[in-house]
Amino acid sequence: MEIKPGKLLEKINYPKDLRKLKEKDLQQVVDELRQYIIDIVSVNGGHFGASLGVVELTVALHYVFNTPADQLVWDVGHQAYGHKILTGRREVFHTNRIYKGISGFPKRSESEYDTFGVGHSSTSISAALGMAVASRLKGDKDKQHIAVIGDGAMTAGMAFEALNHAGVENSNLLVILNDNCMSIDPNVGALKAYLTDLTTSPGYNKMKDDVWKLLGKVSKFGPDARSVVQKVEGAMKSALLKQSNLFESLRFRYFGPIDGHDIHRLVKVMNDLKNIPGPKILHCLTVKGKGFANAEKYQTKWHAPGLFDKITGEIHKPKDNGPQPPKYQDVFGNTIVELAEKNPKIVGITPAMPSGCSLNIMMKAMPDRAFDVGIAEQHAVTFSAGLATQGMVPFCNIYSAFMQRGYDQVIHDVALQKLHVVFCLDRGGLAGADGPTHHGAFDLAYFRCIPNMIVSAPMNEEELRNLMYTAQLDEIKQPFSIRYPRGNGVLIDWKTPFKKIETGKGRMIRDGEEIAILTIGHPGNFAVKACSDLALEGFFPAHYDMRFVKPLDAELLHDVFNRFKKVITVEDGCIMGGFGSAVAEWMLDNNYSASITRLGIPDHFIEHGEQKELYNECHFDAEAIKNAVRQSVGETIETVLV
Repeated sequence: MEIKPGKLLEKINYPKDLRKLKEKDLQQVVDELRQYIIDIVSVNGGHFGASLGVVELTVALHYVFNTPADQLVWDVGHQAYGHKILTGRREVFHTNRIYKGISGFPKRSESEYDTFGVGHSSTSISAALGMAVASRLKGDKDKQHIAVIGDGAMTAGMAFEALNHAGVENSNLLVILNDNCMSIDPNVGALKAYLTDLTTSPGYNKMKDDVWKLLGKVSKFGPDARSVVQKVEGAMKSALLKQSNLFESLRFRYFGPIDGHDIHRLVKVMNDLKNIPGPKILHCLTVKGKGFANAEKYQTKWHAPGLFDKITGEIHKPKDNGPQPPKYQDVFGNTIVELAEKNPKIVGITPAMPSGCSLNIMMKAMPDRAFDVGIAEQHAVTFSAGLATQGMVPFCNIYSAFMQRGYDQVIHDVALQKLHVVFCLDRGGLAGADGPTHHGAFDLAYFRCIPNMIVSAPMNEEELRNLMYTAQLDEIKQPFSIRYPRGNGVLIDWKTPFKKIETGKGRMIRDGEEIAILTIGHPGNFAVKACSDLALEGFFPAHYDMRFVKPLDAELLHDVFNRFKKVITVEDGCIMGGFGSAVAEWMLDNNYSASITRLGIPDHFIEHGEQKELYNECHFDAEAIKNAVRQSVGETIETVLV
């Protein structure tokens, strides 16, 4: 069924069309845009609450500023659906996050209105500042540079680094703080308390109202606006003696807080701010999920709810196909509680993803031993290192793609000191519709090159439980990483006792002849299916689940290379430097000769789509494994015939 936009929205293909409207029509545009997002996401899925919360802000930004000449940078991009609809992508918005469709995040190659590619948080201020400085160096004094950042993203160290730098640059930068007390989960930490105090202080808000009355006169002064602003600044600083302002201390001009859902106030304020030079910050109060009751009430659940009934608010459940395997993340969440009940040294750490990685299970059961540190991967790693120095066993759970942000800390603060930190890397491999910013393609490669690091990947959820049990044992005296994919694996029996897995030991899944398949992690299940199908065709490859990329099972590999002259490696990580590379290096170092076919993620960034679609595109699913075996064995037969 075709979903049609409202009467005004239908006429807006680009922001230049929006700017032709009278200001009194903007509320109708807001209403139609919000409804269009609800209509599309309810039947196609995607991120939801964040975009609903910034509809007014989105309309105001494109109405007031001359985008794309003025540079608008969205942080993370969860909230950029309205932006995409207003910037030439309304008619293809139904393909959002679908294989071969438009990206769920701003993407430079997709539109000139997407000034910076995002997906990871807290980059907007740095990027916009770089753009502002470049404009200054080129002598372009009129170009505006706007960074829209949420209060959740503001918890990252990178945001503060950018604020610290921007405060001393004489550049045309506007930071819009979208304050809704949420990221995916409720925000945590001292910044949240500070912003709450700032927005509820009667004295400060009276001062803020006085400032806005004066600011309203700025446009009347033309070239003398700077002197008016300086007078306003003096009044602000006097008032701030009683109410200290973090942003003012960083030499930003602070304005707000204002209602982020008042379109007319937003337009007026933004027009005023265009005339104020230098770094400034506008503090907007918004509601995540605004305009859809359930999304406002249950903000975490409705961050990305899947398909739902837009009338009743009921989230559609998948068809009942009998018992389903648990998600890997939920196995982690329940298992760490089991282990922590027996081992008082275990603590859990996550950087702002308690529901995404299921550490929320431990946070509920053991609130004093589970820590959400905010969007701060670097801190999460070094915080874990500090815990480990005192004999605790921290399980630091970070998405594989986000672990990249804490890489220096892994090397310098954990591995160099040989500290017992357990890294649980969720979303290892191809993450699906979130696309290249979220695919966990590189962790096997970037972890295996670090001294003192144990690198493992379970083939299924039972193996995940056993690796977690092994990783927390006292005999482990070094960092231990366990990576696993997004989604489900196989059914498990929760009553099965934990089993210690010897570090660096793989296992034979199936013996065979002529060719050996070596797998790491979840793709081992693809190989099981492939071997079963191939047996019906008369092919009988051996299959080994290696479990560890570092250390490799030398005894098992000696057996493999003594018996087989053809080897296929399979991984859901990058081919360059990953598991297959490790096996090939081992073969050369030990003077073996064999033909190795490496299946995995190729040497380019993979776009978004369903995981099955992406496995097929990257040629390491069951069908690709079967084809590799057929080709390898076929080459052997051909050689014999010749």
